[in-house]
Amino acid sequence: MSSTPMFWQGVFGFTGTGLHSPAPLDTSLSYVVPPGMTAQPLYFRGGNSSDELVYVTLTRDKESMRVFPMGAKASVNVPLRVVSDVDPDSVLALTFAAPQGCTGSIVVDLGWVLV
Repeated sequence: MSSTPMFWQGVFGFTGTGLHSPAPLDTSLSYVVPPGMTAQPLYFRGGNSSDELVYVTLTRDKESMRVFPMGAKASVNVPLRVVSDVDPDSVLALTFAAPQGCTGSIVVDLGWVLV
């Protein structure tokens, strides 16, 4: 069975709306798994330029799958040891949350495969 590597990578500016109010980080960070395929998220690397704790959430059909907190001016590297199958026609997306009014940039490198 062949697989296709997929990536979301970039630097995205943000203004926080509250830690309890996740919002889309960028419209480019959304993907519909094609019919007949399964997606498997493998890792997340991220960085936070702000002076506050922020977090990024990988969602499947608007439900939280994985949460990646990042401390102030910090980065994370998270290999996903438990690999979840994401079914065809599911929508994967990244959201973020930060304290109200907090501004900064989030660096994103998320990798997955389509099988």
